[in-house]
Amino acid sequence: MQSVALEAWRWWLVLWPHVLAGSILTINVVASAHAILVKRDTRSTIGWVGLIWLSPVFGAIAYAVLGVNRIRSRATQLWAGQTRILHEMQGALPTPTRLQAAVGPEGSPLRSLATLVGEVTDRPLVDGNQIDVLAGGDEAYPRMLDAIAGAKRSIGLASYIFDNDPTGKIFAEALAAAARRGVEVRVLVDGIGASYTVPSILSVLTTMGVRAERFLPTSVPIYFPYANLRNHRKIMVVDGELGFTGGLNIRDGCWLEHEPAHPVRDTHFSLRGPIVAQLLEVFTEDWAFATEETLTGQAWEPSLAAAGTMLARGIRYGPDDPDIGRIKLVLVGALAAAQKSVRIMTPYFLPDDAVCQALDVAAMRGVQVDIVLPEENNLALVGWASSAMLWQVLGKGCNVWMSPPPFEHTKLMVVDAAWALFGSGNWDDRSMRLNFEFNVETYDRELAAGLDRRIADVIARSRPKTLAEVDARSLPVRLRDGIARLFSPYL
Repeated sequence: MQSVALEAWRWWLVLWPHVLAGSILTINVVASAHAILVKRDTRSTIGWVGLIWLSPVFGAIAYAVLGVNRIRSRATQLWAGQTRILHEMQGALPTPTRLQAAVGPEGSPLRSLATLVGEVTDRPLVDGNQIDVLAGGDEAYPRMLDAIAGAKRSIGLASYIFDNDPTGKIFAEALAAAARRGVEVRVLVDGIGASYTVPSILSVLTTMGVRAERFLPTSVPIYFPYANLRNHRKIMVVDGELGFTGGLNIRDGCWLEHEPAHPVRDTHFSLRGPIVAQLLEVFTEDWAFATEETLTGQAWEPSLAAAGTMLARGIRYGPDDPDIGRIKLVLVGALAAAQKSVRIMTPYFLPDDAVCQALDVAAMRGVQVDIVLPEENNLALVGWASSAMLWQVLGKGCNVWMSPPPFEHTKLMVVDAAWALFGSGNWDDRSMRLNFEFNVETYDRELAAGLDRRIADVIARSRPKTLAEVDARSLPVRLRDGIARLFSPYL
């Protein structure tokens, strides 16, 4: 018996190196094949395949941990079987004459941009809208509260952050009063954003009789601001007729008249007309995903009645998109369409090389490109990473302006004072790839020109950021910023 066991052991000693080598070979082949088939960037593919073969086992493990895009895979799995909710918009489409008057003739830059965005979003540009600009919580909150008080059929409210603070409680009481009147009220708050205050506003709403839910509850620590797959959208729709969207969360800091400890400037928008149906589409989809309840019936039917003369279109995007990063196509298309000016306001500016190159090309064509960023970022790591990449745009003629406190959370893009983009999305990979966002594009020249002037007013009180200043950072600061930039795809 011992001789049999000894002989088996001898055979194992002879064979195990071959078994190990075969296993490593198989792992390397599988990992390399996955990288070749999935990775779209050639340099990234070459880098990962090289690491896999030059560092056996470690390279494959590193690829499995860091190289596989689990965000998109997770989002695709989560949304599997989810039905898109689309309203019939045929009656709201602009006539050829209206389209030419508002956007331009075939082949004109804005007409080409409208065609591009239609292809990217698969949603129509709709006519008959009225969009009003609201300066932060001081103008938006009273308008939103009035809308809640006047609601007759339904209120759908989605927010990334909805704090349990004095401002949040005012909204909670208004929503509860609407629910007691018989209005169908649904409140959806992101799983991370709902936890910024303890106890959560959701428990307050539920106690008051309001149907409120979290979007993707998570076990990630409360103040971990870089978690993925977050619903960053800010949407409110009342009676299918009046909508609100933009960059505004619901919290004390955004109501400057109340002199908050940590003030935040922002820009929000009220919308009437057929565009509201596209806001409602996105809210009802998100609600159905989070709760498995499909909002149907007369209470949730949108009105397509004209309320103004503006052309607009909703742009929903996120990690569940078939073509992830679709908003980049919109941004690059808008930059290519620009003839005279591009003005951008964003709190978080970490675009990838392709978007930076599009900004540079616009500036080198003679377009005036102004980028407005906050002087003091509320997320230090993002501010450091942004500083490490500003040379990419400053070196080619773009202007960067640093706005003074309070922290500017506004998200705007205006092209030639004729086209505007606003909503929840920032100029970073988190918004473009990892979070669920909603923006609106409009081709109304009066609105776009007004937004252009608003950005110009901020620029007038901002200081320019120069390439010399960026280059003059001390070695420790450059190292800090450079290390932060390594994490830019996930910030």
